[in-house]
Amino acid sequence: MKRTALAALAVLGGLLLAGCGAHSIQELRGDASAGHGGAHAGHGAARTPGGTAVAGKDFNPADVMFLQMMTAHNGQGVELVRLAPVRTTRQEVRTLAAAIATTQEVEAASMAEQLIDWGRPIGAEPGEHAAHGGMPGVSKAEIAAVAGAAPADFEKKFLNMLIAQQDDAVQMARMEVSTGLNAEVKALAARIDASRTAQIKQILALLGQ
Repeated sequence: MKRTALAALAVLGGLLLAGCGAHSIQELRGDASAGHGGAHAGHGAARTPGGTAVAGKDFNPADVMFLQMMTAHNGQGVELVRLAPVRTTRQEVRTLAAAIATTQEVEAASMAEQLIDWGRPIGAEPGEHAAHGGMPGVSKAEIAAVAGAAPADFEKKFLNMLIAQQDDAVQMARMEVSTGLNAEVKALAARIDASRTAQIKQILALLGQ
């Protein structure tokens, strides 16, 4: 039975922004080095004690990796856009930031719920995949740099960093579509690709104004 989104949120707790589940695009492709090749060997289809695949539970390591990566990535994005309400001067920027926060919080809860349902961790152990380059995204130091920007510079720095953040999501989503197995997760990735691509266009328009 699936856990509720509320339960998933409770488990998320401090994981969204703690850097847990850091993986690389190389791992999502399945290019992990030989020394780490077995780290996710158990992330195939869910199985009964007898070894038979459970109906409706088809997923592969790319699906698990994508959900773990995007859960943490969305957490970074939410932390970034929460700077907007008190720092930006344009209402359209605040509106966009609020919409992004809502969407990515809902997505993170849904992705955590799916991982829990599959019996997979929401995040990997800290440093487990450090040798593979870590997860694409903005660091706490980069977010702090935007937060500390002078009022006249804040909005431009904020929007440029948001573009980079959303583009990382697009790349991860497209990799999942090409390498994942689970139909629902691939559909989610396609929606993320479309929404982030549209947001990037909107942000570029805001930068041009």
